[in-house]
Formats: sequence, structure tokens, C-alpha cells
Amino acid sequence: MSAVKQMLGGNIRQYGIVGALFAIVLIFQFLTDGKLLLPNNVASLIQQNAYVMILAAGMVIVIIAGHIDLSVGSIVGFIGGVVAIMMQHWGWPWWLAILAGLALGAVVGTWQGFWVAYVGVPAFIVTLAGWLAFRGLAILLVGVTVSIGTQPQFVAISNGSIANFLGYIDNRDVVTLVIGALVIALMVFSQLRSRRIMQSHGLAVEPAVAVWARLAVLTVLVAFFAWTLAGSRGGTPIVLIIVGIVIVTYSFVTRRTVFGRNVYAMGGNLQGAMLSGVDTKKMNFFIFVNIGFLASIAAVVTTSKAGAAVGSAGNLYELDAIAACFIGGTSVSGGIGRISGVMVGALIMGVLNIGLSILQVDPAWQQVLKGLVLLLAVAFDLNAKRRAGTR
Repeated sequence: MSAVKQMLGGNIRQYGIVGALFAIVLIFQFLTDGKLLLPNNVASLIQQNAYVMILAAGMVIVIIAGHIDLSVGSIVGFIGGVVAIMMQHWGWPWWLAILAGLALGAVVGTWQGFWVAYVGVPAFIVTLAGWLAFRGLAILLVGVTVSIGTQPQFVAISNGSIANFLGYIDNRDVVTLVIGALVIALMVFSQLRSRRIMQSHGLAVEPAVAVWARLAVLTVLVAFFAWTLAGSRGGTPIVLIIVGIVIVTYSFVTRRTVFGRNVYAMGGNLQGAMLSGVDTKKMNFFIFVNIGFLASIAAVVTTSKAGAAVGSAGNLYELDAIAACFIGGTSVSGGIGRISGVMVGALIMGVLNIGLSILQVDPAWQQVLKGLVLLLAVAFDLNAKRRAGTR
């Protein structure tokens, strides 16, 4: 067993999550008679679940720091309604409405961060109040559906694809294939550079065979994904680029910045972090400003996907984001979590959504199944901690 741990670089939990994703994909690929991985369904998987990945990138930081945010779904509905009204009723250009929506998200985060950080109200209570208040505001603002069909550039954010200016190879979009090749090259360069830097500082690193094995598997996966997506109706969805930027940015923030290190320190040992000089009030404030900003991005993506704003938009989105975090290996007690794991958790949720939809499973039963998956993920985390404590 110790040899296996050494081979995997101590990341057995992360590999287990990826293995669970593989198993779920294979099961649904079989149950749907091969429909799950059809190119257009793969594109839909990204377009329909982009909001989960965006929100989860902020939610994981909140949970690692030892908090929770129940309000992001309501914020999505509220800001989506404001953005739609700006375009449709006030005549604002789509890009200006987006910028205003992003600014409003930061303001909402500032409001909630103030109560958590400087007044000392528990985040659960603050965001529960936000869940109620912003849902009420969303319903008041969008009494009837606000269509944004007159703004095709805005609608294209979640429904459009990157223009194909390189032609096709075997009916595959060359632009998508080039993007896939660039992702593979950057991934290999980043992994090897990170390992080399750690070695130069005398830090422990994974065995070379583990690194190359992981890179080989990831290369195959990215290549397969790019090849499949290149055969879809439009090629690379625009929203995938947005999600990619969010993933890269927050992977860097959590692993390479002082802010990220302080978040982990707070979640692992709050008193120790305070004694080490971490300004926990300032950290908590900006943690909620950050997730408010990400909720505004998710609002733009969601409203663009629907082509309209409705008062119920974003309903239960917070639960999808929280579930993606816990399924992706984030600890319920804080201090542990990775963006990569959370994205795998979001993909598991997405595969469940689209797979069950293809099978025409009743939405109520879909909720039941996702609830059971979340329960099992948290139980697994708690059991692993108990076993580690016993050892």
C-alpha cells in the first residue's frame, strides 16, 4: 500500500475522484447506447454546466476558509435580472451591461463580506439572509420574463462558438484541435516546471514515473475531449474559454499567492493563522467579495444561455456548487480542497444531469440521486479523516 501511495504522490483521494468520474461516464455511455459522448452532447455538457464550475471556483475558497455561502443562486437571479433590464429596458449595449453586472456582483460581495468580517455575523446567517433578500429582489425586478433576443452578441456568450477560421480536418473543427494541442503543451510545461522548481528548493516531489504517467493520461483525455468537441455543431463553445480562464486563474490564486496560502491557513487552524499575522477580517471580507464577483459572471452566463431573465433564475445553484466542492474532495471542516478536484466534482454533477436527461429520468428522481451522491461523498470524507486520526 505504501508503494502505491508513493507511486501516486500521496494524491489517492484525487485519483479516486477522477476514477469515479470515469466510472460514471462509462455507465451512462452504456445506458444511453453511446449518446452521452456524442459531440453535440459534450458541447451541451459544458454549456449547461458552466455556471456550476464558475460558482464552485469561488465556493471552494469559501469552504476551505471554514465558511459556507447559501446566497449565490439568488445573487445569480438578481444580477441576471439587472443585466437584462439594462439591455432591454434601458438600451445599454451588451458589453456595458456586463461590466455593470460584474461591478454589482462585487458590491453584493462587499455587503455580505462586511457583515461576516467586520460585524462578526456567521457566514451561514449572512448568506441565508442574502438568499432570501436577493431572491425577493430578483422576483420584484423581473415580474415577467425579460427577453434579450435583441442582443445576439450577449446570447452568443453561452450559446455561440469560436469562429472557425482554419477550416476542417475529417469534419473536425481545426480551431478546437489547435486549442486542445495548446492546452496539452501548457499542461506539460506547467507540470514539469513546477516539479523542477520544487527540486531546486530541495522540496519533496512526486516520482518521475508518477508525473509522466499522469501527464500521459491527461494528454489522452484532453486530446479525446478536443477531438470529440471538434465534431460538434459549432466547435469550441465561447463559454468554455470563460470557464478555462476561471480555472487557470483560481488554480494560480489558491496555490501560488499569499491570499491562497492564507485561506488554507485559516481553514486548517484559525487561531494559528491569527497568531501568524494573517488579517482574518480582511481575508474574510475579500473571500466574499470574490464569490460575489464570480456569481455575477455566472449570472451573465446563465442569462445568456436562457436568452432571457426570469425571477426564478439561479434557483438551487448554490447547492450544485456546494455539492461539486464536496464531491471534488473539499473537506467539510475546511482547510482542504483543490480547484482541480472541484472541477471534477462539477463534471460529475454535469454528467449526472445530462445522462439522466438523455434517459428521460424524472427531474425529482434526478434530485434524489444527486442528493445521495453528495451524501456518500461527505461520508467518505469524514470516514477518511477518522481513519487518518486513528492511524
